[in-house]
Parts: sequence; C-alpha cells; structure tokens
Amino acid sequence: MRLLWLAVLGLLTACDLAGQDRLPVVTGDFGDRPVITIPAGEPDRVPRVTVLSTGSGRRTIPGDVVLADVEVRGWSGNRPYANTYDAKRPAKVVFDGRHAPDSWREALIGRTAGSRVMLIAPAAQAYGPGLPLGGARPAETLVLVFDVLGGYPPDARLVGRPLPDVPDDRSPHVLIGGSGPPVRAGSKVIVQYVTAEWPGRRVVDSSYRRGGPSAFTLGPEAAPPGWVAGLAGQRVGARVAFPAGAGRSLLYVVDIVDVL
Repeated sequence: MRLLWLAVLGLLTACDLAGQDRLPVVTGDFGDRPVITIPAGEPDRVPRVTVLSTGSGRRTIPGDVVLADVEVRGWSGNRPYANTYDAKRPAKVVFDGRHAPDSWREALIGRTAGSRVMLIAPAAQAYGPGLPLGGARPAETLVLVFDVLGGYPPDARLVGRPLPDVPDDRSPHVLIGGSGPPVRAGSKVIVQYVTAEWPGRRVVDSSYRRGGPSAFTLGPEAAPPGWVAGLAGQRVGARVAFPAGAGRSLLYVVDIVDVL
C-alpha cells in the first residue's frame, strides 16, 4: 500500500509539473510592461489564475475600485491585443457586481497592492472593461498579466473632508494642504476630481459621481492638460485647484488620494 501511494503521489507531481511547463513565462519588474513567453502546444480550456509575485500593500476586497496595469496576449502566436503600459493609463475595474467578469474577480480580488497576477482564459471569459480586443474570437485563449496598483473604496476621499466645491477663483491654489508622500512628474497618482466649465463653474465631470478614483501617470501625454504643472510638487492628502491650460476654459479640483 505504501508503494502504491508513493506511485500515485509521483504521478500527481509529474502531472503538476507538466501543467507548469505549459504555463507562459513572464519576466520583468512590477510596473514595467511584462515580457510574456508562451509555450508550444494547446492551452487548458479551464480559466486559470496564477500569482506571479505578491505585493505588500492593502488587500483588495469586494466593492473596491481596483486599478491595475494589464497586458493582454493571444496564446496562439503570442499576438498582442491590448496593454495599458504604453498609454500610461491603468485599467479601472469597479467590483460592484456588475462591471467585471468572474475571471477578473478571481484574478484581482483578495490581492495585495504590488502583486503581479496572470490570468489564462478563453476570450469570452477574459474580456474586461475598457480593453478593446480587436478581433479576438470568443473561444481564443488569452493570457492577461495584471500589475495590481491598489484597491480603493468607490467613495474614497480626503479623510475628514467634505466633497469639493468649485472655487470662484481660477488661479492655481492649494485648497487643502497634504502631508503624505510627494507627487513628482512621472509618478502614478490616484485621484478623485471635479471638472468645471469656466467662467460658469458648471460641473461637467466628477469621479465622485462616476464610480470612484482613477489613476494617471503624471506626464504630458498621459494626464489631462495642466495636470503636470498643477499636481507636481504637491503631497498626498492635498486638494488643489488649477486651470486646464492655455486656451481651455476648464478648472480642475483634484483630491490626491495616493501616489505610486
């Protein structure tokens, strides 16, 4: 009987190793666009989630707005379908029971910020919000690698502060000082914000009304006009108001929730 159990254990181990051999190999540091090497052969048809590395930040929970960078590849031919790294605009996934597939929930909920997670699933089960997959067939197997930036409550705001009002002065100024980590050009900032027309002060956009925080890389091609000048040098916890830039009749009021 002992020999029989050893033989069964050896078979299960061999099967597990064979399954691992069929997994893509992902290289690169968290936060950098991953390099994905897909093995030969056909993939399993059952969705599979693999934690590639574990971060040390807050753990995401149901109901969170999860912000993550993601690379999407087709298993066949390692075809690139979509990624958020080039545009420097992380995906925003609202886990309120309506906005995301079960496979994304499995991949992203319960993960600590700073984790890298791989999802392998047919496109019909792996299609996520805000990621156009341009021609992927529903049965085609996709490989998704997520860098989990963090999870935030939909109503995340500056602690102890009311929702922002639109000031009657369009000049850049600090409405509430922050005491957290500094924001620098090139940083990823997690924000809640209000956009108002000027001079009418009519609110035309508000993340508070639209499902929670967003992430922007603070660069001229990734963030809205005027944000680099308006936010660089501020600190987490600040509320700042500033115009959109030359020739634009908009005013932003931004709450800096976090910086990465």
